[in-house]
Amino acid sequence: MDVTVLVDPEPNLEQIARVLDELGHEGRVHTVGTWSKKEQALLFEAAKGHRPLTLEHFVPSGVETMKEVIHDGRNTLFAFNQFQKRFFRSEDEDATLYGYNHQDMGWVTGPGYFEVRSGENEGEIAIDYAKRLPTKTPSGWPPVLPNSARLGSLVYEGMIDYMRGISEHVAIGRAFKKGAFMDAWFVLVRKDA
Repeated sequence: MDVTVLVDPEPNLEQIARVLDELGHEGRVHTVGTWSKKEQALLFEAAKGHRPLTLEHFVPSGVETMKEVIHDGRNTLFAFNQFQKRFFRSEDEDATLYGYNHQDMGWVTGPGYFEVRSGENEGEIAIDYAKRLPTKTPSGWPPVLPNSARLGSLVYEGMIDYMRGISEHVAIGRAFKKGAFMDAWFVLVRKDA
């Protein structure tokens, strides 16, 4: 479904969220896949404070520990713009959320493991590649590598993705590295477990 008319020049987030919530997973993935870099940038700014995110957006409370929750992603990079971020809740006593980037170039960049935590702004979530990495992962996941390994040093090392909520299943993010926001945005669509 094309909802770009609801995005530019000023996003109507209430209506966009309503449409996305009424679609199934594939419809949501298709819809966000039509959003251009300009539209993702507009949506990221408009989403500040719109739908506050919690860690439960990424791994809902009913999902058991060590169970994978997949979010299909679409970024604004020139190439390799379809990917997944896969999340899980650890068995640790603090039930930390971790995840990695599942994408075609993982054999070159490494898996890009991250910790998920509250962001700097209220209602935002930070996907943090610079903090702790998991010591144990779900079965079948790639080995944990430091984000300085392979070409991960150019992609993941020191990066934080700041996430804002759009709808029940959809969040939008922007990459932050070396003290500044990058000219890169992405959308995640959570699959129901």
